Amino acid sequence: MDRKRFLIQLGGTGLAAMLPLTSAKAFFKEYTLFKSKPKQKIVRKDEGIQLRVFGNPQWHKVVGEDTDNQVFEWVDDLAPGSGIPPHVHTKEDEIFRVMQGEVEIMVDGKTTTLKKGDMAFAPKNLVHSWKVMGDEKATMWVSVFPSGMEHMFHELHALPPGPPDLKKVSEICETYGIRFV
Repeated sequence: MDRKRFLIQLGGTGLAAMLPLTSAKAFFKEYTLFKSKPKQKIVRKDEGIQLRVFGNPQWHKVVGEDTDNQVFEWVDDLAPGSGIPPHVHTKEDEIFRVMQGEVEIMVDGKTTTLKKGDMAFAPKNLVHSWKVMGDEKATMWVSVFPSGMEHMFHELHALPPGPPDLKKVSEICETYGIRFV
């Protein structure tokens, strides 16, 4: 095998292994996963930053500030019939976990009903939507990677109560790389 091909197959770690020991130590000492040291955080069921988005309570459990902008997680307490129309995230992947009730979710044209304990993954750049089904409220634990959407929810929370101004909602969402289709 030629040297160039060998080094390409090894990748970055292989290159570090070929450095003198003092250089390899310096490489790994400087390399960190986080820009700042993350702190542990415990959030109880009814704790977190509480907002109200489109009339539904929302608790922010872990935000970008807690995770060096790696992840944002929140819990939605959703009224029957509530939902979000088809939209696309251009910056983050999203995971939905149903903790109570039934939620119909569509990802990339495929629709299914999630029940307690079920989850769905919606990668960025794929159209997705969801809606609470039946007469029972639903609770969803949602995660996005990376964080940043929490700022959008603060702006949506600041909108006046009542039916949302869809033009204003679209403008806010587009600021964060989310567009309705």
